[in-house]
Amino acid sequence: MPVLWFCIVAVMIAMYVVLDGFDLGAGIVSLLIARTDEEKRTVLKTIGPVWDGNEVWLLAGGGVLYFAFPSLYAASFSGFYLPLMMVLWLLILRGCAIEFRNHLDSPTWTPLWDITFGGASALLAIFFGAALGNVVRGVPFDEGGEFFLPLWTNFRTGPETGVLDWYTIVVAVFALAALSLHGALWVNLKTEGELQRRCQVMARIALGVVGGLMVVTTVVTFQIQPQILRSFSAQPWGFVFPALALGSAGAIAWFLARRQEMAAFLSSCAFLIGMLTSAAFGVFPYVLPSNTNPALGLTVYNAAAADYGLRVGLWWWIPGMLLVAAYHVYVYRTFAGKVSVGENGH
Repeated sequence: MPVLWFCIVAVMIAMYVVLDGFDLGAGIVSLLIARTDEEKRTVLKTIGPVWDGNEVWLLAGGGVLYFAFPSLYAASFSGFYLPLMMVLWLLILRGCAIEFRNHLDSPTWTPLWDITFGGASALLAIFFGAALGNVVRGVPFDEGGEFFLPLWTNFRTGPETGVLDWYTIVVAVFALAALSLHGALWVNLKTEGELQRRCQVMARIALGVVGGLMVVTTVVTFQIQPQILRSFSAQPWGFVFPALALGSAGAIAWFLARRQEMAAFLSSCAFLIGMLTSAAFGVFPYVLPSNTNPALGLTVYNAAAADYGLRVGLWWWIPGMLLVAAYHVYVYRTFAGKVSVGENGH
């Protein structure tokens, strides 16, 4: 049961990154290529009906984490207290920017929320990337199974590291580039005209950056976390996950060149899933490794709740996820197609 719930949590996190990832990417896109007020409103309208529903996966993932791996939840929420509070404020500010932007017609009000929307989206992409980097690198657990990380120390990967070091910054920049690409492909799918053309240009540039950073991140990750090499050496079938990411990156380039918008966006979804599942497979059986003493790390076995509770929880999780899936199918089918800004535009 603990292994099953590890897979469930990994899938839910991947779903959040794929769905809310294009929301965050759209915010970054709005800073870089949306030039007029109409274009900024168009970008907002591409995510307007779905952005809050996409964040359900973050709430659900946190709830499942608390239920299935309470030790991990307790340790991580205390150890990462400062960055978690920053992420919470960024989520609040981003939601306020989306909802408040058009409440007043003012030369200062509207640009303020435009910058807040784009800036919060970019910072969230960076923080989520750094969070993944911390999970892969590991944290300095003490003998009591606790840790605390400042935001940064000396930017080195050692026992005195912070949330930000050179490795987690590399992963954070990679996440920023990947979500920028994802957002550009989403806006490209949902828009037409000059804005769509600029999205295509941005997507091609971002794809090149992502390709280079993917190589760098992979190389340094194998150096930072030996467990990943052991996992792939022991179970070579796991190479299907990085193969998915690599193949999907190539597919993005192929479909972009042929202007197949939906196929390019779905390939981006597959790329993100491939990268995240590669990381999850690589660190398994750890859910949060220790970078000081491997024996102190949290695994799927010593961090999981009791088997009885996990079995009962599964029967509640299944209908809950079916409802969420049905909601998403309805919303995305209802608001499918290109967007335009009219009197009722966002």
